[in-house]
Amino acid sequence: MSKLPKALITLSPGRQSSVLGGIGLVIAAVACFASLDTVTKHVSTSVPLFMAVWFRYAFQAIATTVAVLPTRGWSVLRTVHPRFHMLRGVLLLMSSVFAFLSLRYMPVGEFTAIVMITPLVITLLASTTLHEKVSTLRWVLVCGGFTGTMVIIRPGGEAFNWASLLPLGLVVSNSWFQVLTSKLARTEDPFTMHLYTGWGGTLLASFALPFVWVTLDAWTLWAGMILMGLLGTVGHFLLILAYQRAPAATLTPFLYTQIGFAMLGGWLVFSHVPDRFSLTGICMIAVCGAAGAWLAVREGRVPIQAAET
Repeated sequence: MSKLPKALITLSPGRQSSVLGGIGLVIAAVACFASLDTVTKHVSTSVPLFMAVWFRYAFQAIATTVAVLPTRGWSVLRTVHPRFHMLRGVLLLMSSVFAFLSLRYMPVGEFTAIVMITPLVITLLASTTLHEKVSTLRWVLVCGGFTGTMVIIRPGGEAFNWASLLPLGLVVSNSWFQVLTSKLARTEDPFTMHLYTGWGGTLLASFALPFVWVTLDAWTLWAGMILMGLLGTVGHFLLILAYQRAPAATLTPFLYTQIGFAMLGGWLVFSHVPDRFSLTGICMIAVCGAAGAWLAVREGRVPIQAAET
């Protein structure tokens, strides 16, 4: 008897292979994102913030342009919402700034877990600003995720400091980024959105570049920034391939394996192991977030994506 999940057994062999391939690709994608955060934490202690942010997005914007323009042509740049694309670029830049600052002061595992409450915040935004009906179960999951976040941050505890609040800034900016993405996705080409957002963030960061640029003597820092750009680009590419092979409802819960990869990276590179309270909060966020994200795509609400940094 096959040991595949029951949902897969009902599928044809070819479809089973496609779904399993999609699951493998999404796990590889979040492994890239967790590695990106680990490298970012290392680089952020020695490289000026906006210099690192600029390099990371310039690499991705150039790589995407080189890959897309030869096959799609200049028509891929046509859009009727240039202002919204620029706003997405601003929100993405804000997310990146919060991410770099957070990783400078926080362990990778705890940071990743807090960021993973983004889908739950989107639920809150959908209810309060879009006036969408939210079920009781989804509200329970939202409360559970926020409780897990408070367990990690522990306001008033000995381990609490102002830097513990930085990931919440990333959660807010990334949530609005995702909501705007869901609106634009109804009329805009995904590659058009990706190009405009990447170049928008790069150009905005470029204004600060002359004031923050420094000459780096250590080749390892240059290698780290190149690796950041490569991991971000490859991760997003793998995520696109994954969603081409399997439905979002199947893949979304596997996005939360990023927390495990982040904890592994924090242990291997920085010898950090979360304490029992942080582990409890991480588990609460993972369970509530995965369940909430799965319900979101099943109900056809805001599409869930990996948090961008």
